[in-house]
Amino acid sequence: MTMGILMTLTIDKTALARLEAESRLTHAIIKEEISPGRFGFRGEIALKFQQSMADEKRPPELSVWQVFTSAREGEQQLETFMCYLLSFEYLGTIMEVFGELFKPGNKYFIYSNNQDLLAKYRIYMGDVMFYCLAIGEATAYNEFLELLFIDKNDIKKLNTGGKMDYIIEEALKFDSDWEVITYEEGLKRMGPVRNPNENRPV
Repeated sequence: MTMGILMTLTIDKTALARLEAESRLTHAIIKEEISPGRFGFRGEIALKFQQSMADEKRPPELSVWQVFTSAREGEQQLETFMCYLLSFEYLGTIMEVFGELFKPGNKYFIYSNNQDLLAKYRIYMGDVMFYCLAIGEATAYNEFLELLFIDKNDIKKLNTGGKMDYIIEEALKFDSDWEVITYEEGLKRMGPVRNPNENRPV
């Protein structure tokens, strides 16, 4: 192996580039290359911005929380995506804002505040399928590990990037035969949004 400068994958070479350029990626826990050719982001994605007054920087009006997503170098769409939505209807807003970043066949997961706790759906937005689940009392991250049958002991010795890489590999293998419903049907089935401040995952 020849010694040389290790090239690090930068976000501008991934599907996350536009979101970064538009200052939509906020509250990053991780935003870096997590394995060769794979870039990971954990944090929040702003969907709607408040109008800024002069130089005042205001928090987004609407954000996607607890985002866990990956992108491969040179690819135009996200490899995996998982998030927590205060309301299921925001899935429609996600598609309006960055729907072109989703690719049929890749693995995408939505946890929503106002979905029946026992309900699990597959919802197609065009040709792109999302696995849609309710959020319980835990964080979406913890529920995601449970969904993928990942024991925290299996990954506790890995660093932050290594943990994320391991989880992504498991997510890519995930499959289910949950009920397929339309987005419109999902809107009809959703309940009221619970107060996120009561047990808001941190």
